[in-house]
Amino acid sequence: MHITQLNRECLLHLFSFLDKNSRKCLAKTCHKLLEVFQDPFLWSLLNFHSPVELKKDNFLLGPALKYLSICWYSERVKVCNIEDWMKNSFQKDFCNRHENTVTDFLLEVCNRCPNLLSLTLSGCGHVTDDCILLLLKNCPNLRTLKLENCVRITDQTLEAVTLYGSSLQTLHVDFCRNITQTGLERVREKCPSVTLRAERSANMIPDNMPGKKLMLEKASRKLVQL
Repeated sequence: MHITQLNRECLLHLFSFLDKNSRKCLAKTCHKLLEVFQDPFLWSLLNFHSPVELKKDNFLLGPALKYLSICWYSERVKVCNIEDWMKNSFQKDFCNRHENTVTDFLLEVCNRCPNLLSLTLSGCGHVTDDCILLLLKNCPNLRTLKLENCVRITDQTLEAVTLYGSSLQTLHVDFCRNITQTGLERVREKCPSVTLRAERSANMIPDNMPGKKLMLEKASRKLVQL
């Protein structure tokens, strides 16, 4: 029996075992397999291992997407996660090349994937609070949000969780150095049913120049004295 003689359900099941590139290659062989590739139900789960993969035309983004993971484990992540004020010109130029790649992709998710249930971001150093806020607003069924080593995430994301994360059950903000203990305590207070984890976050050094941080501390002391 030729593969194209199988019914659609069988073909969908076979495609589910293939990675994105293999699915795309197989879809190029005939119209029937292309139709299977374009079936939204084949794309309920997407895993990416670098920002480059987000630009490939080997997947379908739509309302059927339920589980999304973008995990970038690379030496290049360390460059992007250096505090902005400590980066040299070469490092800044490197980061600017892909600064908006993940953010632009997540904005597409906001527009196309309202039924998203789980989002995991690791090593995505350019993702901002505004992006996560839009996701929480546009994906009201989101139950799991895991952020790891996302250095631009601050307490604004935690505040957005308290306002728009009504369906959220699990929140991880590990190695997010601009998260504070105050923000975490607010989530625990406002969302007691959420399983919260913040490994190596609130105790890390935030993205402030030492001089600026010292000035803020002095200003705080003056206010207390007054």
